[in-house]
Amino acid sequence: MASVKVRNLDDEVVDYHRRRAAQAGRSLEAELRRVLTEATYAKRRKMVREITRSFARLRKKVGILPDSSPGIRAEREGRG
Repeated sequence: MASVKVRNLDDEVVDYHRRRAAQAGRSLEAELRRVLTEATYAKRRKMVREITRSFARLRKKVGILPDSSPGIRAEREGRG
């Protein structure tokens, strides 16, 4: 894992995260690690939620489609 040193943060920012860390029973370092990790994956989680909702809407509209694997296998093996 990498280590990073962040300089010149406003005191207000550090104090805010120090308070949040204390309330959650974490160290400041652990709190900042949590915040950075959350920010990193937030966009990905949002995209997964949107795709999941899209699939749900499609499933509601057309139902569950049959498995196409057997037909594809048959086609590949020249039985199609």
